[in-house]
Formats: sequence, C-alpha cells, structure tokens
Amino acid sequence: MAAARSTTTAKAAAKVAIPQLSWNAIRPAPIVLVSGTQGFLADRAIRMLRDYLRVEDPSLEVNDIEADSYAPGELITLASPSLFNEPRMIRVTNVEKCSDEFLSEALSYLESPAEGAYVVLRHAGGVRGKKLLDAVRASKATAIEVVCAELKKESDKYDFAAAEFKTAGKAIRPAALRAVVSAFADDLAELAGACAQLIADSGSEVTEATVTRYYGGRVETNAFAVADAAIAGRYAEALVGLRHALASGADPVPIVAAFASKLRTMAKVQGGRGSSADLARQFGLAPWQVDRARRDLAGWTDRGLGRCIQVLADTDASVKGAGRDPVYALERMIHTIARRGR
Repeated sequence: MAAARSTTTAKAAAKVAIPQLSWNAIRPAPIVLVSGTQGFLADRAIRMLRDYLRVEDPSLEVNDIEADSYAPGELITLASPSLFNEPRMIRVTNVEKCSDEFLSEALSYLESPAEGAYVVLRHAGGVRGKKLLDAVRASKATAIEVVCAELKKESDKYDFAAAEFKTAGKAIRPAALRAVVSAFADDLAELAGACAQLIADSGSEVTEATVTRYYGGRVETNAFAVADAAIAGRYAEALVGLRHALASGADPVPIVAAFASKLRTMAKVQGGRGSSADLARQFGLAPWQVDRARRDLAGWTDRGLGRCIQVLADTDASVKGAGRDPVYALERMIHTIARRGR
C-alpha cells in the first residue's frame, strides 16, 4: 500500500511541469496561477506583480474578469493587442467558482497565450476549475504557479513579520517582534497592518515599549501574556490579566489554546538534546521558541509539567461545555500552573 501511495504521489508531482513559487517570489509570466486559501498573501502577490509590470512599462493596461460571471469572448478580447500594443495584465478572480464558458475558453487560451499579455488566475481552493489547474500545471506554455497557503505555525507568522521589518530596513527587538506577533496572530492582514504602522511611525528601532504604546490594550489582554505570567509563577498578574481579558470580551477557548501551545512546546523541549536550531528543526519550531521554552522550564519538574497538562485537558473540556463554570475552571488552571503543578 505504501508503494502504491508513493507511485501516486510521484505521478501527481510529475504533472507539475511549471515552477511553483512562494507569494513573495512572484514574477511575470504569460500565465500566472495564484493558488491557495491565504487571500491576503494572494492579493499582495498580485499587487506586487502589477507594480513590477508598471515599473517596466507605465502604459500597462489592467483589467479584471470574474470567472463565475464570465461573458463569452471576454478573455480573448482583453488579451488581444491594442493599436499601440501596450502590455496587458488580466486579473481573473473566482476561478474556483468558474462558469463552464470560462473554463472552456481558458483551456483554449492556454494553448496559445497572447503576446504581451499576463493572465493571472486566482484559485482559492476546491475542486471546481481543477481541470484548468491541471492543464496549467502540466502546460508547456510559459506559466508559473504562486502558492499562497495558510500560515498555520506561529514560527511562520514570526518569520513573516520579521521579513516585513527587514524589507523596510527597520530594526525591531526580538521581544517586541514576539509581542506584536502574539497580539495579531489570528489575522495575517491585521498583523501586516500593525507591522506597517510600527515601521512608519517609530524611530530607528522598534522596542517592546513601542509595541505597548501602540497596541498595549491588545497585547495586555492577549492570552499569551496571561500564559506567560502564569508559567513564570506570577499568579496575581496572570489572574488580573485573565479577568481583564474576559471583561474585554475574550473567549475562554482561545485562552486555553494559548496555554496549550506554551505547555506543548515546553513538553517537547523538556529533556531535548542539541542546539536550539537542531530542536527547532526536529519539532517544527523557530529557534527563539526553543530558547523561550527553555527559559520557561526553569523551576519546573517533569511531574509538575505532567500534572499541569492534565489540568489543562480538564479545563479545555470544561470551557467547551463539559463544565458549568468555565471562569472557575480557568482560574483553577492558572493557580495550578503558577504553582508549577505542585
């Protein structure tokens, strides 16, 4: 069975005959497939391509097509050269909902792309339009695919934010970067916006004080700040932070999730051998996460960590409906963790 799966995977990989690039490596090509569910990164990649083409030639014509409400002949009309032969960029949205007419004409266009035209196909996932995706990926025409997958790991979001500051030439202290990522981890667009504001409005270096000044309320009520205080043994601070977060409308479930993320990382790192980089590769973390977990583990025992993980599991069940008082369950969990399971 394993051999059969390997054969299937190899066949699937063999069908991809075009370059597959990350969102920030997008470049001009007659056909640009922008795939994946991460809409913010897809939109940014397409804007980057538009800006690049306009720098190359300010006379660039930009037109939009909605694949789900496609008018027959629209693609070839917009792609055809004008009297002055200006370059054309055609942005096609909703390919995952495309009409039969668009699918048929796009497959035909793929066989002979118009010279000087750049057709960008945005497919956000799903099986609709898969025939076109397969044809693009197996195409001998000049095409590329830009993959915009969700950034699920905290380390990926940290790397994204770090790249925002690096690209802008703005220094930011590691603690400040962790603070802003933790505060906006649930929404990549909000994280990018926060980075942009800090880059535009701060001095030569972004510090924790800068982040607190701009986003203090959000950082202070962040579940990770409560978890950090409890893990460090600062029970009163963690309890105040919890109550402030709940009063601000925070939901108990993501609060427990923040504690789970921290304790899981500590459990992985506990007893680990090797450098931070080695453990980061082994567990799918960023090196700074390994360093932070090692600091967090000071004063903890294996038994205490195990007990806290058990209490965490009980609390998770309570806040998801198994208990009658989720706030009490949260306070009990914080008390146990602040005492390091003793």
